Amino acid sequence: MSLDTAEARTGLPAGAGSGAFASLFKALGRGWIRDRSQIFFTILLPLMFMVLLASVFGGGDAAASRIVAVGDVAVLDGADPDDFTVTRAADLDEALAILREGDADAAVVQDGATVRIYPSATNSTSGAIAAGNLSALVDDVNVEVLSAAAPGTPVLETEVEEADGGALKPIQYLAPGILAWGVAIAGVFGAAGTIVDWKRDKLLRRLRLTPASVRTFLGAKVSVNLVVALGQTAVFLAVAALGFGLELSAWTWFAAPLVLLGTAAFLAIGVVIGGIAQTSPAAAGLSNLVTMPMAFVSGAFYPLALSPEWVQWLSYASPMRYLNEALQAVVVYGEPPTAVLPQIGFLAAFAAAVALVSWKTFKFDEL
Repeated sequence: MSLDTAEARTGLPAGAGSGAFASLFKALGRGWIRDRSQIFFTILLPLMFMVLLASVFGGGDAAASRIVAVGDVAVLDGADPDDFTVTRAADLDEALAILREGDADAAVVQDGATVRIYPSATNSTSGAIAAGNLSALVDDVNVEVLSAAAPGTPVLETEVEEADGGALKPIQYLAPGILAWGVAIAGVFGAAGTIVDWKRDKLLRRLRLTPASVRTFLGAKVSVNLVVALGQTAVFLAVAALGFGLELSAWTWFAAPLVLLGTAAFLAIGVVIGGIAQTSPAAAGLSNLVTMPMAFVSGAFYPLALSPEWVQWLSYASPMRYLNEALQAVVVYGEPPTAVLPQIGFLAAFAAAVALVSWKTFKFDEL
């Protein structure tokens, strides 16, 4: 490839100076928009998975919640067995031990007119859903009592120790996980495929003959990916909210910095893969080998509490788990940014560590 070819690919005139970054950013952005495969993997594929999984979960119907009843819980007597699978525990300590083992979604105790609900802390998603469903059951019982106008019959009250307070739709725990997966495949596939193309065309070597530095070129490329990630997030949340009833919290805006941080982490993984792979099929294969298993061990498609214990242990090493948890906390549960500081810390440390590895192992002379 000649210098003229490099100029055509980057859109940067040979005499460009201070406008190099802006010119490169525009050129690379136009290239991304024209690349149909990028649009498919970044936008359409995650949306297809969301539609498919939301349909499989029945739109608004979740699986039966696993409830541990402590003693006599009268409110469960009329419960639909399709909504609740009830087991019994001798006391609250035994019930909480069952929750810690991940073998139930919530424990419930009824003391007169007070129904105390203890959602599972092992998996906040299934615990919140169970708490919401139990609260809805109590509301139904109260409606029946009031409609019957039975004198002296107490109205039941619920006390939820740790839950959202309302029933969750499947889309509310599917959307954050699939968005995290979409961010992952956009970052990993985008970086790995781009690096392989640069190797093939020896672009960075030719770029050294132009006024734009390699650092400027890489900065423009990363900036394009970050802007794409923000657009991807906006489109995804809009479709989930307008098309599938995703209820967005007041802290949803904080999904933007979370996605940017997650994108940085996955871009670093993609650079490592791009440095290893020699062809586009190899880069795609290695990217799939990383992102697909990561999605299943991170709770993106399936609750971790229902997964084997070894899968749950593996998930602690996956950046997708922490991005999924952070997005779910701020978008669905409405928790403030301070509540996801551990997830932010892990993503930042992971991105820095993998970026350092990619920088140390990357061989510019091969490009």
